[in-house]
Amino acid sequence: MPSNFKLEPFNPSPLWRHPHAQTILANSLRPTGGVSFHRLRLDTPDGDFLDLDFASVAGVPLPGSAALVLLLHGLEGSARSNYAHETYRQLAARGIRGVGMNFRSCSGEMNRTGRLYHAGKTDDVDLVVNWLLEHRPGVPLGMVGFSLGANLLIKYLGEKGVHTAVRAAVAVSPPFDLGRIADTFEQGEGRLYALRFIRDLQKKALLLSQRNGIAIDMQRILNVKSMREFDEAFTAPLHGYRDADEYYALNSCGRFVPSIRVPTLVIRALDDPMFAHDIPHAALAGNDQITPALTPHGGHVAFAEGNFPRRFHYWAERQAARYLATYLLEPNGRIR
Repeated sequence: MPSNFKLEPFNPSPLWRHPHAQTILANSLRPTGGVSFHRLRLDTPDGDFLDLDFASVAGVPLPGSAALVLLLHGLEGSARSNYAHETYRQLAARGIRGVGMNFRSCSGEMNRTGRLYHAGKTDDVDLVVNWLLEHRPGVPLGMVGFSLGANLLIKYLGEKGVHTAVRAAVAVSPPFDLGRIADTFEQGEGRLYALRFIRDLQKKALLLSQRNGIAIDMQRILNVKSMREFDEAFTAPLHGYRDADEYYALNSCGRFVPSIRVPTLVIRALDDPMFAHDIPHAALAGNDQITPALTPHGGHVAFAEGNFPRRFHYWAERQAARYLATYLLEPNGRIR
């Protein structure tokens, strides 16, 4: 942890401390005004595309030389999700520009090929990182990921080890063990969160089948009742994995934690209602590049402080921006 960074305490209101209240309210009430976007499309080597959204925050002009942070969104989110808006605002307030990567099929336009995105598809992340480094030479680069995007971030940094120009990163609500998470999604309230994702993913699978002519068992996909069944029927075979277990085992970010060689802040709530009992405490504590921020409360990608409805503040996004600023900027606010 840098000497000039100190994690602020997370103080949720007692009225909104429950993990489901945190998760539902925070993810529906974050403001999205005051941020505009410039979209840029990158062509991929396999004939597809990735859309990048460069954020501009009203009233906060930033030079082209401003430090840059790449944001990776969560499952079925986008670079314009509400937590992304809050992150861009927090970064801009510290003189840093945010740019969001939309995963394949997540920018509002279906992708061209027979592949989508998944929790371990780091080749697309690497393509974007390299493009940013090439087209923004000399500009310090950081990263922040949320949920599935946090899994991608940790896996990517672990794969790269010391061989990356990324200076610092923040992972918010990462799933460390995808298989265990899939089991959580089959129990109790977890099923309610899973059903929403499954409905959206079923629609996308149908679109992919109709538009790109992919040979998949659509009836089986439409009949699935859990995330594990969906990954077994669709995600794993579509992306070349033997089954859901192999997909989970090879792409769970927990196994990549020891290999990270970039200063990384990891934010997770111990009461996360989607992810349970999967935190690799020893691995996090054993890597001196990682600053664990494990809070008793906070829900999933939530961490709302204050009182409903007008005085909510978003602790995780604020800590992420503060942490990244310590590595991307000089103490006087200039680029390192």
